[in-house]
Amino acid sequence: MVAFSSPPARPSPARPSPAGPASRFGPPPAPRLGPRFAVKSRTRQTARPGQLALSTGLALALALTLAGCTRSTLPGALEAGQLPSSEAGSSKIETSPATSPATSPANPTGLEAPAADAHLGLVRASPIVGRTERMATGQASTVGGAPAPAMGIASPGMPMPPPPRADIDRERYQALADNPVRRVADAPVSTFSIDVDTGSWSNVRRMLNAGQLPRRDAVRVEELVNYFPYDYPRPTDGRPFAVHTGLAVAPWQPERVLMRVAIKGEDRSIDRLPPANLVFLIDVSGSMASANKLPLLQSSLKLLAARLRPQDKLSIVTYSSGTHSPLVAVAGNEKGRIVSVIDSLKAAGSTAGASGIELAYQVASQAFIPNGINRILLATDGDFNVGITDFGQLKQRVETLRASGISLSTLGFGTGNINEQLMEQLADAGDGAYSYIDTLMEGQKVLVTEMSSTLATIARDVKIQVEFNPAVVAEYRLVGYENRLLAREDFNNDKVDAGDVGAGHSVTALYELTLVGRPGSIDPLRYGRETDPAQAGAVARNEVAFVRVRYKNPGEADSQLLEVPIANRPATDLARVDADFRFAAAIAGFGQVLRGGRYTGNWSISDARQLAASGTGSDAFGYRGEAVRLMDLAASLAAATPVPPPQPGPVTRQQ
Repeated sequence: MVAFSSPPARPSPARPSPAGPASRFGPPPAPRLGPRFAVKSRTRQTARPGQLALSTGLALALALTLAGCTRSTLPGALEAGQLPSSEAGSSKIETSPATSPATSPANPTGLEAPAADAHLGLVRASPIVGRTERMATGQASTVGGAPAPAMGIASPGMPMPPPPRADIDRERYQALADNPVRRVADAPVSTFSIDVDTGSWSNVRRMLNAGQLPRRDAVRVEELVNYFPYDYPRPTDGRPFAVHTGLAVAPWQPERVLMRVAIKGEDRSIDRLPPANLVFLIDVSGSMASANKLPLLQSSLKLLAARLRPQDKLSIVTYSSGTHSPLVAVAGNEKGRIVSVIDSLKAAGSTAGASGIELAYQVASQAFIPNGINRILLATDGDFNVGITDFGQLKQRVETLRASGISLSTLGFGTGNINEQLMEQLADAGDGAYSYIDTLMEGQKVLVTEMSSTLATIARDVKIQVEFNPAVVAEYRLVGYENRLLAREDFNNDKVDAGDVGAGHSVTALYELTLVGRPGSIDPLRYGRETDPAQAGAVARNEVAFVRVRYKNPGEADSQLLEVPIANRPATDLARVDADFRFAAAIAGFGQVLRGGRYTGNWSISDARQLAASGTGSDAFGYRGEAVRLMDLAASLAAATPVPPPQPGPVTRQQ
């Protein structure tokens, strides 16, 4: 039984004031803003024993010996790389060949010892779950409880190089607190921007496959849910997308209700897409030499090149210590020329990303196609370290450049240097989406299978606003979307940017509701005046909530309004709702547990796995089956590495 209701969209009423539409269920209280949260980082320190001086000849001999009997692998690598090399201006991760370590008196654990390139300050992954060691001159790593021998190599008459910094893990994520529970009496309206990014799921998959549970801030629940396609009905009324709603019993809190608000965009085949002007902006700095970086990017890009049409144009802009444009506005049918340039890309130098962005927009502007697809796809393994490096300045610059009608999407590659906050926010500012490509199969998904969704925008600045009926709903909590929240007045302000929907995109948002008369999370006020449900209006008990959606058609400056009421009906048991609802609920619960399970009680990864397995449906591409297997892996890792109890976090703002 399908547990959602989709009444016909109502015609757009007269535009309300900028302060927001009038309350459907009664006058709202004054808006209340929560404090901002602080970004925190963790730094792991390693011990520094005394340095060992060796003669040049002995040092070289020992280096060769260790290079032949050690192994180091990077999480998510597709194949073994080469011996580490040091590029000028580069301090990023390289790989060494894969050989089997042997047990010996000097190495009783049978695990790898630091290689002869330890003085380069390279990062080596430890077989112990969740631990990474830095091999550096004068530093020792502890592997499996036994200290590995430290080695320092010095030339006669030359001082030892200074030890590298101890903060070996340079992956960066935005610190986000879970959305809090809200009382409808205090905040009856919830407003947020849609989010079609999917990078968090593939990044979480990479970490799990590497044998470690993902860090809390790497898990963004809405991106986990929206990674998967859903078989929601497509629009039939001429609008770019349809809105669907539904109610079911919350799996982690059976006394509460899970409310779904879903969007399904109209699909377009590749043949129906307008001509495309694509610019691939590629990071070719020294760190991109690893197999899961530039080589994976090249293989993925050739998959896209094979699908280009004669009317499409492709440009390639590269950046490292400087910028270069080896391919400019080449027709899509010149595949031999395109592939030749892709194969010629080499990794070397530092990372002048800001200059690369400027050149990419110049190239895209020169080849601009009116009424066509004009998009830059930025592919990188991490941060910018030359030119403009300030996060705020970079984001502001991209916000300015998007006025040219050229969109910017971002693709993340590799491990150890990911600055996901930068890539996600740059894509948001550039009217694009962020994806993380950890395997060639993911490259196939993003650039081929979902090519229409990745490239073609069917609706811009899509915002959702939900007003809850205080006669029916006492409390609510939005699951995910922590960095997409908007002020109530932003809903009607067409100058406020929001997420875009691509052709065929599915977007799902879930609310956890506490109905009136059920035990809640927040105690009622002793002295304050509570809202009287009887004064909620004529529609008091006929509706649970009222959904408003604003969007802009491509090329238009004024937004359109969709309104959909959610009828008050008993919540359906999860066993009787559609497979899409069950699977989305399972993924949302899985993501919350990975983030610490602050609101999921005793619900476990195993519970999420059982629910997900019941909602795999047809699963044409096998994505849901893979998710079930990853849940099995996560449960095993959690058993071996217990997750610490959730800590109270800062409160985020929601209106």
